[in-house]
Amino acid sequence: MSIIVFTSASGSPGVTTTTLGLSCTWPRQAIAVEADPVGGSSMLAGYFRGFTAPSLSLVDLLMAHRGGRLAEQFPESLIRIQGTNASVLPGPRSHAQAYSALELWEPLAWVWRALESSETDVLIDAGRLGMESFAHHLLQTADLVVLVTRTDLPSLAAARQWAERAAADRDLRPESAPWTVVAVGDGRPYSVREVSSVLGLPVVASLGVDPRGAAVYSVGATRARASRLQKDLVACGQKVREMISDVDRHLAPKEQS
Repeated sequence: MSIIVFTSASGSPGVTTTTLGLSCTWPRQAIAVEADPVGGSSMLAGYFRGFTAPSLSLVDLLMAHRGGRLAEQFPESLIRIQGTNASVLPGPRSHAQAYSALELWEPLAWVWRALESSETDVLIDAGRLGMESFAHHLLQTADLVVLVTRTDLPSLAAARQWAERAAADRDLRPESAPWTVVAVGDGRPYSVREVSSVLGLPVVASLGVDPRGAAVYSVGATRARASRLQKDLVACGQKVREMISDVDRHLAPKEQS
């Protein structure tokens, strides 16, 4: 079982599309968690086109947590995505809810860790770094943090400061989750190799710019056959899982000692 956090440093590089798309193509059970501090629940309004809602909202889960019933009621907050192994936990519907939800993320992480035996992975759309209601605790509980960025200079300039901060944090806390990068638009204008060099982080995968394929996850458009994005997501998911396996193998001797 793994907790993977997807985040960005600026603009809208496609964090939600990446998180949801990977969840829908994940070979095991996956939960796509919407923790965007902006609120508005773009997954409900976008992918589900406003036609679907869970039995329990994030506010209901917060009340369940305060009443000691979080683990029991968490499954009722999920929406299954038909034809996939994925479910969605819709996020806060307003900025105010996003701030209140900060109390919820740590206990939810304990609930997710209890899913170990069910072979379920949790993929989190954490939104944009640096915002007031950003769920920093999720970075601390993650097994892997994925920085999603476009390859243009403004995007890389914004991402670089967070990459440097992540490196400094790992120097202080070597046990913290490693960071990697998903580059959106290889060669537009900078290459994956240049992105890795600038950020000082490995690029685990790249996603092509495919508006039609992205619309499937962002606005619930009809799925295109064999879209470029679909192929890229499958390859990206494999690379992410391989990276987590490498991290687990590296940590295993330390745990045994």
